[in-house]
Amino acid sequence: MRLNYLLLILFTSASSFWACSKGGAPVVNPAPSNLTVTATVSADNSGNVNFVASATNATTYDYDFGNGVFQTVPSGTVMYKYPASGNYKVNVIAKSAGGQTISKSIDVAVTVAQSLIWSDEFDVPGAPNPAKWNYDLGAGGWGNQEVQFYTSRTDNAIVSNGTLKIIAKKENFSGSAYTSARLLTKDKFSFKYGKIEVRAKMPVGAGTWPAAWMLGANINTVNWPNCGEIDIVEHKGSDVNKIYGTLHFPGNFGGNAVGGTRIITGATTEFHVYSCEWTALSIKFFVDGTQYFSFANNNTLPFNQNFFVLLNLAMGGTFGGPVDAGLTSATYEVDYVRVYQ
Repeated sequence: MRLNYLLLILFTSASSFWACSKGGAPVVNPAPSNLTVTATVSADNSGNVNFVASATNATTYDYDFGNGVFQTVPSGTVMYKYPASGNYKVNVIAKSAGGQTISKSIDVAVTVAQSLIWSDEFDVPGAPNPAKWNYDLGAGGWGNQEVQFYTSRTDNAIVSNGTLKIIAKKENFSGSAYTSARLLTKDKFSFKYGKIEVRAKMPVGAGTWPAAWMLGANINTVNWPNCGEIDIVEHKGSDVNKIYGTLHFPGNFGGNAVGGTRIITGATTEFHVYSCEWTALSIKFFVDGTQYFSFANNNTLPFNQNFFVLLNLAMGGTFGGPVDAGLTSATYEVDYVRVYQ
């Protein structure tokens, strides 16, 4: 009796794993087949996409949404909200109970309407808004061998007639030959992914080095360049009208940074819009809406965290070069800074 009982248990257990094919041969957990994947993009530009995956003999579905995000979906149906516009290659892997797989990829174009989340229009005369800006103070340019001393005086940073004016002055100040200002939103505002626009007019004079840029908010913990740096725009007064967009990160920083340039007209006589579009997949640089450089972002880089904004006018240094001895004053004028998500 005990032997018959054991045989019954073994037969029952085996029958749950084995099935008979049409010809009578045993089949173990049939592999998934006939995988179909559809995507319905929401028409309201919200970024929502409804995915439906279906396959014969599949018990679960692994989604790669094409932007570094993965999700396991037992039913095969999922709604995913993309944080940014883009063309995404979505890959779905259907799995059977026995672990066999089949995969399929589809291309999905998503448009996400962005809204303004932070800005400074510089429309209140006086010192820059203390609710939005702090100051970096001191000399040396943090290792860049610059010749200015950064102050928080309105002599060097003031809002008037609807623009912020960062003014470099030739004067002996605490051992430095020039004064200027470096404003930053650190501890007041930071963001992860989106679009930033800076409308600005560059200063005149060899040795001027204006910039609008961003640093990783974790800089106090990991230091530079581990925190990452995104230079939205830089300009050299000795090379008028050449615009730089640059990225610094471990292995690529300082003279080994990666970026692009564009020649424009009227950099020092007219306002231009310098912008950067930043997602988990890419960082793109523009002047007046024209893209001139694109960089492929990924999850191994420091460009997937919050960054804060900086505006400054340096003098001389490793990038600015020698300052014109006759230059007594230079003004970097910023009309607005706007951040969209």
